[in-house]
Amino acid sequence: MSFYTWKAERLKRYGIVVVLALFCALLLWVGQWSQLAVFSNKGEARALTQGSEEQSHVALTFNISWGTDKVHDILEQLKAHEVQATFFLSGEWAERHPDIVAEIQEGNHEIGMMGYTYESYVEKEPEQVTSDLQQADAVFEKLGLGEVKWIRPPHGHIDKEVLSLIEKSGMQAVQWSLNPRDWENPGTNAIIDQVLKESSKGDIILLHASDSVKQTPKALEVILPGLKQKGLKFVSITEMVSGGESETTQVE
Repeated sequence: MSFYTWKAERLKRYGIVVVLALFCALLLWVGQWSQLAVFSNKGEARALTQGSEEQSHVALTFNISWGTDKVHDILEQLKAHEVQATFFLSGEWAERHPDIVAEIQEGNHEIGMMGYTYESYVEKEPEQVTSDLQQADAVFEKLGLGEVKWIRPPHGHIDKEVLSLIEKSGMQAVQWSLNPRDWENPGTNAIIDQVLKESSKGDIILLHASDSVKQTPKALEVILPGLKQKGLKFVSITEMVSGGESETTQVE
């Protein structure tokens, strides 16, 4: 092999190494960006379902669409155990109970929305979904919450069209990875057992603070210290996403 041929081959190998290094760097950059954008590789919006398993974090989330009794008990439990959570509120409920919204804020909890009327977006026309999002956004703005980043679609119902409309509105959909179905009131111990046995790093836990839940406040007395004993730290959805690579679900 001539010197020039050897040199050309060597430069070619170096070129491949450089290209691979740049490609890996690009993947890392896209990965960091996608934590907040929550897109698929095809540019399709996706729903956040779980945080990074590399971080000892769990996000405790509560849905509220009606009632005022149970939310106070739940807030008391969170305060007693020094736990931060994320509350997803329907705009209609928040508009009727600004004092409770303020109480949630005072507890340093994060607030997301569930639209305005809490009616399934899958069953609405696109313009109806957009109108509902705008109405909810106006309520949250009026309450001084600023721009709300996270939305849990009403009843958790989503499809590609709904996710696209949410993304166009500037928000991102959040679902869950652990659901003890506390609104069915399966028993305090049943709720406790499922959460403590099945919870792991990165989980987004779905609970409720509407008046339909009769056992959740009592269950939290055991769940909150129990999760801490497992070495898990409570974080908001925003903190979970910014703390490591998050998992998303593509909707068919």
